[in-house]
Amino acid sequence: MRLLERMRKDWFMIGIVLAIAGAKLEPSIGVNGGPLKPEITVSYIAVATIFFNSGLSLKTEELTSALVHLKLHLFIQIFTLAFFPATIWLFLQLLSITPINEWLLKGLQTVGCMPPPVSSAVILTKAVGGNEGIVITPLLLLLFLGSSSSVPFTSIFSQLFMTVVVPLIIGQIVRRYIKDWLERKKPPFGAVSSSVLLMIIYTTFCDTFSNPNIDLDKFSLVLILVIIFSIQLSFMLLTFIFSTRNNSGFTPADTVAIIFCSTHKSLTLGIPMLKIVFAGHEHLSLISVPLLIYHPAQILLGSVLVPTIKSWMVSRQKGVKLTRPTV
Repeated sequence: MRLLERMRKDWFMIGIVLAIAGAKLEPSIGVNGGPLKPEITVSYIAVATIFFNSGLSLKTEELTSALVHLKLHLFIQIFTLAFFPATIWLFLQLLSITPINEWLLKGLQTVGCMPPPVSSAVILTKAVGGNEGIVITPLLLLLFLGSSSSVPFTSIFSQLFMTVVVPLIIGQIVRRYIKDWLERKKPPFGAVSSSVLLMIIYTTFCDTFSNPNIDLDKFSLVLILVIIFSIQLSFMLLTFIFSTRNNSGFTPADTVAIIFCSTHKSLTLGIPMLKIVFAGHEHLSLISVPLLIYHPAQILLGSVLVPTIKSWMVSRQKGVKLTRPTV
C-alpha cells in the first residue's frame, strides 16, 4: 500500500523513465514523420496545450500582489537569469578540457538559462518565471549556444510567440470568464501539463535512439549527475549567505523564497523551449538530459532540506520577535 502511494506521488518521475525506455524499445513511433507526427502534434499542439493550461491556472491577482516585493523580485530575477547562466558558462570553460560529452555540457548551459517553474506553488516563482522567461531564456540560449541552434532567430521567436505567448494570453482571457468554476472544481492543471510533457520527452528520445551515430557514455552521465547536485547545493548555500547578511533587508521567509526560487529550474518551460530552439538538432535529447536530471534532483534536495530550512526559519522568526523592543 505504501509502495502504491509512493508511485502515485512520484508518477511523473516514473513516467519520464518509462517514456525514455519506450523510446528505446520502439523509436519509430515518435520520430519526425512517424505515426505520432511530432513535427505537428508536439511542436505546436503539445507545447501550446501546456501554456494554455498555464494561462488558465496562473492567478494574475496573486501575481500582481507578489510584485509588491520589488527587492525580492529583483534579487531572484538577477540571480536566476544573469548570475546563474554566467557562472555556469565560466564553470564550463574549465569542464571543456575534460572528456565529458560536449553535448551534455551544452545541456548544463541550457539548465543555467532556464527560468524558475511557471507552475510553482510559490507565487513569487510565478512572478519571475512567467513572462520574463519566455523572452530572456531563448536570448540566453542563443547568446551562450548560438552556433548550436539550427533554426533562424526570427523563426524561433515567431514559433515561441504562436505556441507559448498566444496560448498563455488566451488561457488568461478564458480564466476571467470561468474563474469561479475553476476555483470550485480545481482541475488537475499540473497533471495535464506533466502528461503532455511526457509525450514531448518520448518523441525527443525517439529521434535520438533512431540515430545510430549518437552514443552516450556512462562516465559522462555519472559526472553530470554529480555536477548537477553540486551546483544546486552550492547555489542554495550562496543564496542563503547573500540573503542572511545583516544589511540584506530580507526576512527569514524571504530567504526561504530566495533559496528555492533562485535555484529551481522549469522543466515544463524548458523542454518545449529546447524543442523549439534546437528543432531538428540530432543531439537535442543529449542537450535535454541535464535538465531532465536537474528536475528530480531539485525535488529530492528540496524534500531533504525543507525540514532543516523550516526549523531555521521558525527559530529565526522567534528570535526576531524576542529582540523587538516592548512598548
